Amino acid sequence: MVQQYQSPIRVYKHPFEMVMAAYEKRFPTCLLIPVFLGSDKIGETKSVDGAVHIVERRCKLNVDAPRLLKKIAGVDYVYFIQKNKLDWRDRTLMIEAHNESFSTRIVVNETCSYSVHPENDDWTCFEQTASLDIKSFFGFESTVEKVAMKQYTANINKGKEVIEFYLKEIIDSGVAHIPRWEPSCTTPTAMDPEAVLAPRRLTIDSVSSQSIVSVEAATSSADAPAVPSVTDCDDAGSSDPLPCASNAAASPDILATTPDYRLEADYIQRYLGALTPLQESCLIRLRHWLQDSHKGKIPKDEHILRFLRARDFSFEKAKELMCQSLSWRKQYQVDYVLETWTLPTELAEYYTGGWHHQDKDGRPLYILRLGQMDTKGLLKALGEEALLRHVLSINEEGLHRCEDNTKVFGKPISAWTCLVDLEGLNMRHLWRPGVKALLRIIEVVEANYPETLGRLLIVRAPRVFPVLWTLVSPFINDNTRQKFLIYGGNDYQGLGGLVDYIDKDIVPDFLGGDCLCEVPEGSLIPKSLYRTEGGLEQGDDIRLWTETIYQSASVFKGAPHEILVEILEASAVIMWDFDVIKGDVTFNLYHSKRSPPVTPRKEIGATAPPAPATVTASTNNVQLIDRSWVLGSDYSKVESPLVCREGESIQGSHITRWPGFYILQWRFQGMPSSVTSSNLPRVDDVLATLQVSSHKCKVMYFTEVLASRDFRGSMTSLESCHSGFSQLSGVTTSSRQSASSSMISR
Repeated sequence: MVQQYQSPIRVYKHPFEMVMAAYEKRFPTCLLIPVFLGSDKIGETKSVDGAVHIVERRCKLNVDAPRLLKKIAGVDYVYFIQKNKLDWRDRTLMIEAHNESFSTRIVVNETCSYSVHPENDDWTCFEQTASLDIKSFFGFESTVEKVAMKQYTANINKGKEVIEFYLKEIIDSGVAHIPRWEPSCTTPTAMDPEAVLAPRRLTIDSVSSQSIVSVEAATSSADAPAVPSVTDCDDAGSSDPLPCASNAAASPDILATTPDYRLEADYIQRYLGALTPLQESCLIRLRHWLQDSHKGKIPKDEHILRFLRARDFSFEKAKELMCQSLSWRKQYQVDYVLETWTLPTELAEYYTGGWHHQDKDGRPLYILRLGQMDTKGLLKALGEEALLRHVLSINEEGLHRCEDNTKVFGKPISAWTCLVDLEGLNMRHLWRPGVKALLRIIEVVEANYPETLGRLLIVRAPRVFPVLWTLVSPFINDNTRQKFLIYGGNDYQGLGGLVDYIDKDIVPDFLGGDCLCEVPEGSLIPKSLYRTEGGLEQGDDIRLWTETIYQSASVFKGAPHEILVEILEASAVIMWDFDVIKGDVTFNLYHSKRSPPVTPRKEIGATAPPAPATVTASTNNVQLIDRSWVLGSDYSKVESPLVCREGESIQGSHITRWPGFYILQWRFQGMPSSVTSSNLPRVDDVLATLQVSSHKCKVMYFTEVLASRDFRGSMTSLESCHSGFSQLSGVTTSSRQSASSSMISR
């Protein structure tokens, strides 16, 4: 695999001629570049007017490599060929270098350039690119590549000192200006006849020496991984004498005028933070690739950097992840979610989360009172789609808040802090459909908003928290999990608690602080707000999920709805969760050794002939048990019938005793007594019967199967099924038969 390096633009706030003079002082010998042992000119040409000077040299470098590697290679030194072209008219220096030693085994190419800053002709820019391709090296290819890149980048950082040192030396000697080349004279005017600072005399030596430096860097990285690339490093590292101070003060307007992919080192330091040379290179290369391959809007630099960090700065892996995310954003128009998303009333009243100032590091602070949230109610009243869109809007707003805080606090802020209060968390929050929806949301956020969580503070974690953590943690990235801080009971109070990360004056009032927090307290969502699957799908022009957790089914008099579950091994667990939306039904569970045929039933109307069954879930009705089957012979009942009234929520599970086919059945029981008790029907009831059959019930259900290996030896997986989530509705009863349990809520 070819290793590549692309440096950011390093700006010297000195004229081009001064930088060339400093570069010349490093040669022919320099204690700061011990790897450079010397060079021989193998070619030299000049233009007639002296403006262009080209020098080609063969450079000898010391191999700073392990003794074993030297012995295997059979060399103590390596050689590079460099070609330098200095143009005084255009004020540019171009350096090209490639390895001569082991050229059939290793290919090293490097290009460096010095040029005038596009917005300030008294400043000098430096750029550097390099590639390393180790085809074969006595079986040590991987080792040589790793050591080479490590040495190369280390010397890039070290090389920053070289130009800075000599610039300071020149200025201290009293030379503050060197005249530019003029076409009327063949040589630039020398300020001091005795000084070697005259650009004319610097032409060859400066060029060659610069090349040598570049060559040294390339050489050391290529043939001998351990060889310090001091030369190249120096060029690549060339920066302001005081990079931190002066770079931070660089004008944003100037930075914005450079080509999009040519990021300046000052800009990176100020807005993105301290990066290693290889990290800078990955960022620039990925941004350049995005601009070339993706037309239109691309993510900002700080967001690109998040994808790189999420993949440990692996260029290929980050590129793949970002491509998938960009396609996802385009397909579902996520860029416009803040403009198009209207917060539903249910979320405004019952969603217990919101932004609250910032932490001590300047990160935006988001508070989520998860223990007080009716997750089941939100899911059934709004659906997964609305919840996901709300979460996306929170993340999009978080990105904007990070940008704002970066400007306010004058330092890079690319993530936010989340404070989660688990007071009130109990087994009802482990309701399986809710957990499954949560995991899917986490999956979407992890894939499209990586490295946006700076820290997660979990307070008042109850005893049930380890169960939830066991279910959720496998879906969270390792880097993200390391940012979690968990406090049980009142451990968050005092030193070592929240005040270590959040200023005392903004600790929320519900956690004992003095700051009024506007995050809703939350409460139970009335069942009257629950919607069917068809209702949940309405209003979404573009769906982010093509499937939902819940399915809806119609149950008719004489035509029950049945679903088939195939079990391959005994002791697997069948779990169900359903709501009776309309009418009363009887729930049954059967077992058969053979697979029944699937026979879609036709929907039955009150006054119209049967209409063909449709493929939509909202009108789905399937009967599996053939009329010729005999109970007790062809199939058997494994659960006692359970009568479920309109408005009830039922959760249950069954541990299977035999492999085979299990049939979950909802059978018509009747209409609610409130509809049939009156001898004199109301006008509204009469009108309703003209549109809706009085022999039709409706259920919304979710089923899941856990293999025996997933829960064997632990009841964690089953506790979510026995969670009693229906306690949200107040009155709760339970029925347990043999190896199953169901919990009913009215």
